[in-house]
Amino acid sequence: MGIDAGAELGAGARRSVRVAAGALLALAFAGTVRASQPDIYPPAGQAQADLHAALVAASAAHKRVIVDFGGNWCTDCHVLDLYFHDPANRPLLDAGYVLVHVNVGRMDENLDIAARYRIPLRKGVPALALLDERGKLLFSQTGGEFEDMRHMTSGALTQFLTHWKPPST
Repeated sequence: MGIDAGAELGAGARRSVRVAAGALLALAFAGTVRASQPDIYPPAGQAQADLHAALVAASAAHKRVIVDFGGNWCTDCHVLDLYFHDPANRPLLDAGYVLVHVNVGRMDENLDIAARYRIPLRKGVPALALLDERGKLLFSQTGGEFEDMRHMTSGALTQFLTHWKPPST
């Protein structure tokens, strides 16, 4: 005499098993997707040093600094990074800018740097600040302009880079 697992479990228990199995599959899929995305934001503790290095490099090369606030968990941040490095934008980025990524953790890290550059993290990430070669704030993303990158095109970033490029490039 065989055991029919479906007969042994009530309807509520069968639904709980299905929900648990679905959750496990979703977690496995999310882990696979996450594993395919490289970390673009370094550990939060190195933000000050990275920012300082970017300002030194920008000063020496007469470039502007783009401070990109975000987190490795953020899909829109990864899309923005792809757009920074696509064929239309890479030459603009290389010619006129030094890009520095600032990890905001789960919106609980590097809040002092975000405040210094008037970035309202409550509006979401990615969020950009633009500095001149001396570190003067030229632009602060206060309206969440790039926080929905997955629904934007690379052309939106091209316009930004073209508009803000240093006068010498």
